[in-house]
Amino acid sequence: MNSYEDKITRELAEWQSTMQRTPSFSNESIKNFQSKIQNLIPEKVHQVITKAVKELTRAVLFGAAFTTSNKITGPINLMDAEDHVKERINFYTSSATAEGAITGFGGFLSGLADFPLWLSIKMKMLFEIAHSYGFDTNDYKERIYILYVFQLAFSSQQRRIELYHFISNWEQNQNNLPEDINNFDWRTFQQEYRDHLDIAKLLQLIPGIGAVVGAYINHKLTNRLGKTAMNAYRMRLVQNTPKIED
Repeated sequence: MNSYEDKITRELAEWQSTMQRTPSFSNESIKNFQSKIQNLIPEKVHQVITKAVKELTRAVLFGAAFTTSNKITGPINLMDAEDHVKERINFYTSSATAEGAITGFGGFLSGLADFPLWLSIKMKMLFEIAHSYGFDTNDYKERIYILYVFQLAFSSQQRRIELYHFISNWEQNQNNLPEDINNFDWRTFQQEYRDHLDIAKLLQLIPGIGAVVGAYINHKLTNRLGKTAMNAYRMRLVQNTPKIED
């Protein structure tokens, strides 16, 4: 193992420990509060929101615009790949920051446009990261993996533990994926995502402070998603070492 691989192995171990950390009292208190709020929302409203999130996410995830070039064949140089990944994370984080500021500046109506625009930016970043690590994003199962990585970055700590254990055994669990994307657990997906964003995104709709809030939140969470994806793909490379060039 060379020095760079040793470095990322240590970073990966730290990330894996964080993903499996027992939820703190504050984590549980926030989650319980959010659950109470969710229970106050009528079931029909939940169904409408779930359908809207599902359709939008599915359209982005399987859209032709997100098809990347052919899968990289042969071994990859990990350091070069990660240099490129970090550059793309910076690029998309900057793009999301600008988008959040622009949509937040306009108040309520333009703030509503933030969700689909920001989702597209985040998904495009995930596709490029996956491809940089040598994975074929034209493969249905690789796109589902992207969806799990997305969830991992935007879930409560309790849910994060479950997701981590699922993707850490991806080579086996991918064989049990539903063939129909409609059978994916979209209800949990949208609730966890909304819980992460609700308060911050409501502030983004307020004229005067919306631009600052939108820029800050989009920057912070897009960068978090990028770092989560890096480690999620590192984990798969470690489990499949022939992909790594000495």
